[in-house]
Order: sequence, then C-alpha cells, then structure tokens
Amino acid sequence: VQLQASGGGLVQPGGSLRLSCVASGSISSISWYRQAPGKQRELVAEITNGGSTNYADSVKGRFTMSRESPKNTVYLQMDSLKPEDTAVYYCSAFNTRLGIGYRYWGQGTLVTVSS
Repeated sequence: VQLQASGGGLVQPGGSLRLSCVASGSISSISWYRQAPGKQRELVAEITNGGSTNYADSVKGRFTMSRESPKNTVYLQMDSLKPEDTAVYYCSAFNTRLGIGYRYWGQGTLVTVSS
C-alpha cells in the first residue's frame, strides 16, 4: 500500500484548505493524523471499513473527510482553521492480511495556520 498526500500550505486563521490522499493497494479503513511540534501524533478523522466517518472533538464541525472509492482517494476539507491546527498531517491506511493488521503511512504535508 502506498499513500500520497498533498494540499498543505500556509493559511490565515479562519481560512480553508483541502488535503488529498491517493491510496494504492487494498485498504479497509483510512485516516488522517496530525502531529504538531513537540506533541504526539493524534487522529484527526477516519473512514472506517464500515463506511462511517469519525472525527476528533477538536475538529468536529470544521473538518470534513470524504472518500472517492473508485479512485481510492480521500480528502480532508478543513474550514475555520485555527493556529492550533498547525501540524504535519499524515494520511494513514489500515488493512489485514492473513489475520494480521498492517498500518501504512504516507509522507506528511505541512499545514501552517498563521497571520
């Protein structure tokens, strides 16, 4: 499984950005994580194998994750951005083979929210 993320950049507070991630290979669930300087990596949003979407409390109502299944592409629409959203954002996928779970990571894309 390979993951290619893009779309990061510099945006002012209150602005919007859309991240994209293209996944190749068989995956079940797919997620966005982020890691701010000096902090642990945290889950931002995920689309589960069952198709449900979950969000971290800190981004509920501001971020929207969507998926185009035929293309295995996911998006993270980020609105009303805050300085505390500044982080490297990672696309991550999970699948199982022969009963063993595997998590894959794409390269990060930096999002900076600053005036």
